[in-house]
Amino acid sequence: MLFDFFKTKKKIPSPWKKFYTDNEINIDIPNISLYDQINSSSKLYKDKLAYVYLGKKVKYNKFIRKIDNSAIAFRNLGIKKGDVVTICLPNVPEALISLYALNKIGAICNMLHPLSAEQEIKDSLIKTNSNYLIMIDMFYDKIKNTIDSTMVKKVIFVSVSNSMKILMKLPYTLVKIIKYEHYPRTKKFISWNVFKLYSFYNRLKEFPTNGKNTPAVILNSGGTSGKPKHVVLQNRAFILSAMQEKMVLKNLNVGDSCLGIMPNFHGFGLSVTMHTPLSIGCYTILVPQFDPKKFDTLIKHTKPTIILGVPTLYEALINSTNEKDLNLAKVKYIICGGDKLSKNLEERVNKYLLEHNCKSRIVQGYGLSEALAAVSLAHDEINKEGSIGIPLPGNYIKIINPSTRERMPFDEVGEICIHTKALMMGYLNNENETNQALQIHDDGHIWLHTGDLGKMDKDGFIFYEGRIKRMIISSGYNVYPAYVEEVIETHPAVLQCSVVAMPHNYKKEVPKAYIVLKEGFHGLFIKEELKEYCKKNLEHHMIPYKFVIRKGLPKTKLGKVDFKKLQNDNDIDEI
Repeated sequence: MLFDFFKTKKKIPSPWKKFYTDNEINIDIPNISLYDQINSSSKLYKDKLAYVYLGKKVKYNKFIRKIDNSAIAFRNLGIKKGDVVTICLPNVPEALISLYALNKIGAICNMLHPLSAEQEIKDSLIKTNSNYLIMIDMFYDKIKNTIDSTMVKKVIFVSVSNSMKILMKLPYTLVKIIKYEHYPRTKKFISWNVFKLYSFYNRLKEFPTNGKNTPAVILNSGGTSGKPKHVVLQNRAFILSAMQEKMVLKNLNVGDSCLGIMPNFHGFGLSVTMHTPLSIGCYTILVPQFDPKKFDTLIKHTKPTIILGVPTLYEALINSTNEKDLNLAKVKYIICGGDKLSKNLEERVNKYLLEHNCKSRIVQGYGLSEALAAVSLAHDEINKEGSIGIPLPGNYIKIINPSTRERMPFDEVGEICIHTKALMMGYLNNENETNQALQIHDDGHIWLHTGDLGKMDKDGFIFYEGRIKRMIISSGYNVYPAYVEEVIETHPAVLQCSVVAMPHNYKKEVPKAYIVLKEGFHGLFIKEELKEYCKKNLEHHMIPYKFVIRKGLPKTKLGKVDFKKLQNDNDIDEI
């Protein structure tokens, strides 16, 4: 499905336009590919760093040679335009090299979590009709029993040590030999080093032309309905995202660096922390395995200019105690996305930043895979406390009544809908779900129905209120868990709170609060105090029916609070 973005349609009300120039609002996407954008960077910034991996530095001129050689190797393996290749790798250089090399051919990259279970990998390979798989070598056991039931012709195994400094390779190799099963050396299973040999012949054959409308990437997503799906994105989405972020992050300069903690199989990581920096002359610091307990040490050693992550990542930062003299004076941007940043955590992070000489304050952004990660962003002086910013240049957001599609008045909660030139083509082989997510409204525009709740103020700032599916309807009253969580987290004893629905005989459902206490507080004495606190600060129907004390909250693979697990969890306290 390819949408016509250029037909004459009704003008979309945009109170945020005053913050942008006309040229920024009317941003035009050039007819190029991801590879073309990076190739341009390699010419402009050839002597600048492109990425740093575990201390090993690679400049743009060497990076593009690796990409070009890999493109020849992929082509000589038989990969052609339109083929789907699954990349199942952590944040290693080979993941980026493969992405751009395959994009040069016109192949489509299916980005898959390397920690996916055996059945998840098999299902993704089958559903995307992947012909080739690029996979981390230590997880051979996840495919050895299922690969023959897929369409995969060849598996290229990458080692985390392939791009390491020589002195680091030996200890890693020893651990791998002892701990992991090694794949057999056959025609079907080859190493990255053997793969590179395919670049030494048939080098002069021409590559196809690929433009902004060529399908480029498949992201695996829960979608707006929560069911696993494959989001198909064109080159245009990544090109636009990079252009938008360059426009708004005005303090970023050539040679600045972005800490690449967010994974490449997620739109936030692939687009915002990897492709965008590489397209504007910055470099990305690739982190293949993140240790939250050593976050401060990582920052001290890598000295990033911009840090992006989810709320739990910043919780880890302020709880890190390894570097007492950590200096964050060089950090220009601290951006949070992927989940709601509570007021409590925002205040604690800003206090931490101030104590460590950082002139910046944490800001929030908002996006989802179906619109390629970044849709709105608070930046520099364009910010309001608690907001997820304003739409990026060329993007449009409106808040609607999900039942009637009518636009909600300013400051009233409704469903967040998005219109952007970065919209997905659709969910792969899933027309029904695509049509539910992408809908043509009376204004003639195609809008993505996000399933998220939010409100917009008169200046166009958006405030995220959580998922529609998380909304609790108790005796006919709407209860927004994100708001209840924010109020409870203002209690001096509470470190973190998550609110879910629990069934009730006559109210149908009521809120239940899972609480993580700060050090020094005990659950036996706090529950009654929390109830009284809620009575003073919340409307009656918002007060949690039950409080459960936990040492920590379950997390998803992306580090978000796993609400589904809590929904089905028991009520046993961990005291």
